[in-house]
Amino acid sequence: MSGQNQRLTVVPTVTMLGIMKARLVGATRGHALLKKKSDALTVQFRQILKKIVSTKESMGDIMKTSSFSLTEAKYVTGENIKHAVLENVQNASLKVRSRQENVAGVKLPKFEYFTEGETKKDLTSLARGGQQVQACRAAYVKAIEVLVDLASLQTSFLTLDEAIKTTNRRVNALENVVKPRLDNTISYIKGELDELEREDFFRLKKIQGYKKREIEKQLASARQFAEEQFAEKVSLQKGISINSAHNLLPAAMQKDEDIIF
Repeated sequence: MSGQNQRLTVVPTVTMLGIMKARLVGATRGHALLKKKSDALTVQFRQILKKIVSTKESMGDIMKTSSFSLTEAKYVTGENIKHAVLENVQNASLKVRSRQENVAGVKLPKFEYFTEGETKKDLTSLARGGQQVQACRAAYVKAIEVLVDLASLQTSFLTLDEAIKTTNRRVNALENVVKPRLDNTISYIKGELDELEREDFFRLKKIQGYKKREIEKQLASARQFAEEQFAEKVSLQKGISINSAHNLLPAAMQKDEDIIF
């Protein structure tokens, strides 16, 4: 969809021209702001992508270390420590909470782990293998930290990806549809107003010409009436016919004008 050859259906008036110009200014500012927002989100998106790559690279080593620590603990203790750990733990010591971080108007979810209360000393495999169990616990705590960070980054990554797509669609709509339509509408209104101005000018010229002709007709009628009156006067004074008086009219009128001036 493109707005290059489209315009809004409006009445071409000066008021509507002002409204369209104001809307164009608003669309231009909105396009600039959305473009800046898209750039900021893209920068944040790339930073998160780099963190995800580095976190996934380190996650492989951490998960491998934690699995190997569990194997060592099982080997040293010589038993399955799962049931002993479950019996010893009453409440979870590590928990995850979420919060929101605002980035250019987009709320990104952030997950972080925390320790609730004091951690009691683990007495699992106190007889033998206790050190390996504690090392295994520390390795899995570190694995939880990495997994929580990765979950936070992945969620922010997906949220940013959707926000960038939405923002880019709005930017493209303003740039390729809204602004061209407003430009075409403003050009149309200007053209119509210019045409109306030319029509008004032509109408005024026609009215002036009509009034000029009417005045000329009135002057001609007045001149003819004056000539008739003057011819009757000359006819009465000299006792001649009206036609003869008309023949003498130019000279008589010139004489009267000389007397007047």
